[in-house]
Amino acid sequence: MEKTIKNLRKNGFTVTEFDTAAAAADYLAGSIHGKTVGMGGSVTLGALGLYDRLAGDNTVYWHSKVPGDETCLAADNAQVYLTSANAVSEEGFVINIDGRGNRLAGTLMKKERVIFVVGENKLGGPFPQALERARQVASPKNAARLGKKTPCAVDGVCHDCASPDRICNALLVFWKKTYWCDSMEVVLIHEDLGF
Repeated sequence: MEKTIKNLRKNGFTVTEFDTAAAAADYLAGSIHGKTVGMGGSVTLGALGLYDRLAGDNTVYWHSKVPGDETCLAADNAQVYLTSANAVSEEGFVINIDGRGNRLAGTLMKKERVIFVVGENKLGGPFPQALERARQVASPKNAARLGKKTPCAVDGVCHDCASPDRICNALLVFWKKTYWCDSMEVVLIHEDLGF
């Protein structure tokens, strides 16, 4: 874990650590005020209750609460964007796989802050192993959670399928913080959260 944190910082990411999800939620709610906030699809963000906590004094766009393309587009163009990661490699690379690409786009658009909220279960070792975690652990679990008609939703194994319900159509790896974003932060929580 220390190697991963050191490499994330070397790659330009701010890393903030918390022992519990509750402490991380307090930090995030306390540090985001008066902003437009986009949230990508994430079991982790839901577990932290961030939508309700942030909606008090921010304008929050999250398609998990208000479905639709307009919500996704507004989220992608918000000042602050929160999501999780499917895996983080020990080299300090942040890995996400997406079906529609809206969650990936939200992390690429010009922002004041992009925040990846990550449980320690998503620390995936060297890059090939972390990528495998994203494909073989996170993607099948998310397909099952979303009720998708894919082989992986049935047996929990990626088949690199051609299903119309496939949710792993795009891959994004942040090797470094992008210079178009003012701040890219990994909020690392020392609990298992999400997939």
